[in-house]
Amino acid sequence: MKNIDAHNHVRGESVYLDDLPLQQGTLFACVFDAPHAHGKIKDIHLETALNMAGVAKIILAKDLCGENQIGGIIPDEPLLADGHVHFQGMPVALVLAESEETARAAVKTITVEIEPMEVITDPRVAFEKGELIIPPKRFCLGDVASAFKTCAYVFEGQANVNGQEHLYLETQGAYALPTEGGGLKIYASTQGPTAVQRAVSKVTGLPMHRIEVEIGRLGGGFGGKEDQANTWAALCAVGAQLTKRPVKYSLHRMEDMRMTGKRHPYSADYKIGLDQEFKIKAYEVVFYQNAGAAADLSPAVLERTLFHCTNSYFVPNVDATAYSCRTNLPPNTAFRGFGGPQGMFVIESAIVHAAEKLGVSPATIQQKNLLQPGDEFPYGQLAESEAVAAWKQADRQFNFEHLRRETADFNAENAYLKRGLALMPICFGISFTKTLMNQARALVHVYTDGSVAVSTGAVEMGQGVNTKMLQVAARTFSIPAEWVNVHTTNTLRIANTSPSAASATADLNGKATLLACEAILSRLKKVASEELFPQDDPAQHLEAIRVENGLVLYNNRPTALDWKALINAAFVKRISLSEHAHYATPGVHFDWTTAKGHPFAYHVYGIAAVGVTVDCLRGTYAVDFVKTVHDFGKSMNDAVDLGQIEGGIVQGLGWMTLEEVVYDASGRLRSNALSTYKIPDIYAVPKEIAVEPLQTDRPNLAIFNSKAVGEPPLMYGIGAYFAIREAVRAFCPEACPDFDAPFTPEKVMLSLHQLQAEYAD
Repeated sequence: MKNIDAHNHVRGESVYLDDLPLQQGTLFACVFDAPHAHGKIKDIHLETALNMAGVAKIILAKDLCGENQIGGIIPDEPLLADGHVHFQGMPVALVLAESEETARAAVKTITVEIEPMEVITDPRVAFEKGELIIPPKRFCLGDVASAFKTCAYVFEGQANVNGQEHLYLETQGAYALPTEGGGLKIYASTQGPTAVQRAVSKVTGLPMHRIEVEIGRLGGGFGGKEDQANTWAALCAVGAQLTKRPVKYSLHRMEDMRMTGKRHPYSADYKIGLDQEFKIKAYEVVFYQNAGAAADLSPAVLERTLFHCTNSYFVPNVDATAYSCRTNLPPNTAFRGFGGPQGMFVIESAIVHAAEKLGVSPATIQQKNLLQPGDEFPYGQLAESEAVAAWKQADRQFNFEHLRRETADFNAENAYLKRGLALMPICFGISFTKTLMNQARALVHVYTDGSVAVSTGAVEMGQGVNTKMLQVAARTFSIPAEWVNVHTTNTLRIANTSPSAASATADLNGKATLLACEAILSRLKKVASEELFPQDDPAQHLEAIRVENGLVLYNNRPTALDWKALINAAFVKRISLSEHAHYATPGVHFDWTTAKGHPFAYHVYGIAAVGVTVDCLRGTYAVDFVKTVHDFGKSMNDAVDLGQIEGGIVQGLGWMTLEEVVYDASGRLRSNALSTYKIPDIYAVPKEIAVEPLQTDRPNLAIFNSKAVGEPPLMYGIGAYFAIREAVRAFCPEACPDFDAPFTPEKVMLSLHQLQAEYAD
C-alpha cells in the first residue's frame, strides 16, 4: 500500500501549519532573544518598538497570567527571561504586530543591557564547576574492578561526539486562537500535543480542558518538536490570551537554528579490557552530556545513553556513569536515537582503539562479543538476541571477506585514493524508558454508510504513521483502505497522549486502534449471527462468522450480508458503532533505585557494512555503499519502512561526517545557516544502499509483528566514521586521529597534514 500522503505531497496540496487560513484580526509574533549567553538583565528598552505603527503589544515575563515556566521533567526553563539570560537566543520579549514584517522590524529596535557572567560551553568544565542538571546516573553489572585485573589487554581513551541540527523542512511554529469563554485552540507543529497542552496551561493559568491542541501533520520533527515546540505554542497562547486576538508565529530558518537545541554533544572517557581470545571482559565509561542551559529532555536522553552503552555486545562486567552538565547553550533535546547513538559511538571507539593496538580487525572483536539469547544487559533485561543471526545473514548475502579483499586490492593499486570498510552492528530498545509513557488511546467510529474514522494520539511527520493506522483498521475490519480515514491529532478526541517519539508511535497507537476495531467487530459478529440465525443462540455461530473483503462469511462461504448491510443492522439494533480503546505495553518496568528492570518491549537488531573512498590529498571522501541486514520483524508496509531506513541511514551519515555544530567561546552559534552548516545532499548520499530484511519468525510486541524502523537505522551511519578512519590509516598506518565525530573533510585533511608535518620534521 502506498503512503496515503504521497499524492497530496507531490501535488503540493498537503496542509501544514503555515497553510492554515488566517482568521480576521490575526496578530503576528516575533521574539526578541538574548544577544548574550549569560548575564543579568539590567534594563530593556522597548520605547521605539512600542511607538511603531502596527505594533499591538510587547509581552515580558511579568505580563504572564500563569507561571513563567515551561520545564517538563524539571521546572528550570522560563518561557521569557526574567532577571537573567542563560543562553544566546533565549526569548526575552514577545512582539505582537499587525504584520509579520512589522513584528520583525520592531524586534530590531529593541535593546537590552546585560551584565555579563561567565559563559560555559564545555560539559567537562561544567562538571568541574558542579553545574549538573540532575545527580549522576549509573549502571553496574558484575565486578569491573576485579575483572580488569584478569584482563590480558586493557585500553583507555576519550571519545567526543558533536551535536546535530534537526533541520526539519518545516520550522517551529504555532497559531493560537481565543475560543468562547476564555479558552484557547492551538495549532502547533509539535510531536507532543499533550506536552503543548500542559505548557500552555502552565503559562496561561488555564486548566487543560480549556485548551485544545490540534495537529494535522508536521514537515519533519526528528525529536526537535517533542518538547521544544512547547515554547512557540506557549508564546502564541500567551499573546492570544492577553490580546483576545489570534496570534501566529512561524520561525525563520536562522531564528530556528539560533534559538533551538540540538542533538546532545557528549564527551566520554572509556576503559576496555579483553582476554587473550578478544572477548570483552570489562568496560568502564563515564559520559559528560552537554545539556545546555535547561533540562528539557536531557535526563531522559542521558538514561537512554546508558541503556545503549554496550550496543549489541555482551559484556559481563560494566560500570557506566553519566553526568548531565549545564552549559550556556540552548537547551539540547531529543533527536532520532535519543542518546543511544552517542553511547554506541563510544563503545565502537573503544573496540576500534583496542583492535588497532592489537593489530586485528575491529570486526574480529565485534563478532566475538555479539549478544546471545539470554545474555544480560547492564540494566538487567535478558536479551532475545538476533545479533548473531543478523551478522551471519549479512555475511552470506554481502560476503564480508570479499568486501575486505576488494578494499585491500584497491588500496594496493592506488597511492592517494584509499578505501575503508567498517561493520556496524546495532541493538536498539523499543519503548519509552519512562514506563508510564508506554500507553496510547484510539477512537474509532463506523458510520452508517460503512465508512470508518480513526483518531489516535499519533502525529504524522513524514514517517507514514497515518498510513499504518489506516492499514490496522482496514486489515482488522477486512474492508478496502479507501473506506477508512485517519483524522488529525486532537487533544479533545484523544487525551493524555505520549509524544510521537521513541520509535513506539506505530506500536502504541496501532495496538490501541486494533483493540478498538476488534471491540466493534466483536459486536458486529454477534449482530451477524442474530441476522443470519434469528431462531438460534447467536453464541453458537460466532466462531464460524468472519468479515472478509467487505463480505460477511459463514464457514468461509459468503452470506446475504455485506459490510454495509451489517453496519445498518447493528445501527437498527442500537449497537454501538464507536469504541475508545486504551493500550498499555505489557511487561515493561524499570526501577531506578536498583537501576534494573525490563524497560523495553523488544529490541531491533541489524548490521551494516559501510564502504568509503577517501582522497588523501584533498581530505574529501565518498560513501560507496551501505549494505545492511535489518530486523523489520514482519513489515506492515515495505515501502514506508524502506523509506524510513534509507532516510535514517543518510541522516546518521550526515551526523558522523558532515554536520558540525559550532559554538564559539561566547556561546554564539557560528554554524547558523545552510551556508555554514552542511547536511547530506544528493551528492553526499551513498552510491548504493542495500537493505535486506532479517529472516526471523521470532514473535514480538510490535503491531502485527512489524518492528519499529524510526530510530534504529540511524546508527548504521556510525560505521562511516570508522570506515573513513580505516581509509586514513591505509594511507598512513601511523595515523591515530582522535575519536572525535563528525569526521569532516577538514578533519581528515588536518589529520593527514599533521602527519606529513611530523614526517617533514
